[in-house]
Amino acid sequence: MRRADRLSRLQTALETGGYLRLKDAAQLLGVSEMTVRRDVASCHGRFTYLGGYIAGGLEAPGGMGYILDRERDAHIEMKRAACEAAATLLKPGETVFIDCGTTTPHLASRIPPDSRITVVCYAMNIAEIVCRKPGVRVVMLGGLYHASSASFSSPESLEMLRGIGINTAFISAGGVHEALGISCSNFHEVEIKQAAIANALTKALVIDSSKFDQVKPAFFAKLDGFDLLCCDRGIDAARSERLAEAGVRSVLA
Repeated sequence: MRRADRLSRLQTALETGGYLRLKDAAQLLGVSEMTVRRDVASCHGRFTYLGGYIAGGLEAPGGMGYILDRERDAHIEMKRAACEAAATLLKPGETVFIDCGTTTPHLASRIPPDSRITVVCYAMNIAEIVCRKPGVRVVMLGGLYHASSASFSSPESLEMLRGIGINTAFISAGGVHEALGISCSNFHEVEIKQAAIANALTKALVIDSSKFDQVKPAFFAKLDGFDLLCCDRGIDAARSERLAEAGVRSVLA
């Protein structure tokens, strides 16, 4: 197989799965791992090789419609209010999952020091906050780094997450549509969010009210798959009542 053909096949595989382990790419192409690395190095940014994984080229600003720096200050008071509501669910000694994004850091900052809470996370902006808190244990899920959300993903981290018992999963979202479901901008987040939801005793959706009636590219759950909605007071009474009928209780700041 010529190099051009190998690269074309590799591109197709990455479009389907997002990333490949080096050894899996070598098996797919029928060549050595060294040959795959040479092929990737010859592409001048078309692919990225990091920590034993191959992915598409470096994420371009705006490529997924969600860039952390751009979104950080949007609706900031509403995000803080949603996290004030979520923080009322924190209990000493429990294990919580905190999702990536620009809302959840406000929740991470509200975790009391010396609370003996274990935080499971996969985003740098969350880890940077909770790692500074004495008496808080941190489990960081690693893998391939995604700059748009400062988060990591890998098959190994998914397996690790599936083996952790979670009391409350605090899940963020970019869009909440009552009929279609809950969505985010980055496809690599979908399996991580779903694994955390599946392992949690309590599933809490943490969003500001601007997310309602929005739809992002990657759907990961239905609204009635959550027990609680933590939100600012921009949610109207009619919507809150509909959510209650679906079994989702609203917790407001």
